[in-house]
Amino acid sequence: MASFSRRHIGQRCFILGNGPSLRDTNLSRLSGEITFGLNRIYLMEKLMGFKPSYYVAVNPHVLEQFRDDISNKVQCPKFISSAMAHHFEERDDVMFFDHQSIPTFQTNLLDPLWIGATVTYVAMQIAFYMGFQQVILLGVDHSFTTQGKPHALVESTCADPNHFCADYFGQGIRWQLPDLATSELAYSLARYAYSQNGREILDATLRGHLTIFPKVDYNQLF
Repeated sequence: MASFSRRHIGQRCFILGNGPSLRDTNLSRLSGEITFGLNRIYLMEKLMGFKPSYYVAVNPHVLEQFRDDISNKVQCPKFISSAMAHHFEERDDVMFFDHQSIPTFQTNLLDPLWIGATVTYVAMQIAFYMGFQQVILLGVDHSFTTQGKPHALVESTCADPNHFCADYFGQGIRWQLPDLATSELAYSLARYAYSQNGREILDATLRGHLTIFPKVDYNQLF
């Protein structure tokens, strides 16, 4: 894990969320950029035309149900919750991180991270540790059609309307409902940590509902 510290000083990266807006984003422009893919991003690779530079997953239900896909289809360094390490072989491309329940922004990956109710927040902490100067969000729609109690475990009975692919959490797949309020707290901590260190997080998500970070026009970034 320590080998990733300050690896990308002064560079920019893109964190790819999994919202429906990702389908309407010209992701081919990211070929050659440094990208973070989350959860089931590998379902998007044919449309993207490239593989992410890094991969992050923390939710136990994602890691349990899709461990074979993650092990075999994700061909980049993978950052995975240590709580689910028993589902994965020890390999050079798999890094396990610990997490804890105290709301904080962790700048050292050798210490436990707060998840902040969203894998996107974990990716922000990893990107900070790597030294990125600018982080740009895509596909972080921050809006879900499916409603219910935050963190409730549900089983899908139809095609997934909440993500970029109908099969993402399709019929029969177990997943937890989002906790948008806690994720907003986490994002606020990330914004503060980055700004205090002269860095920034920008939001280029199309039609995104998140208001924590400055909005930018995706097409003006190139």
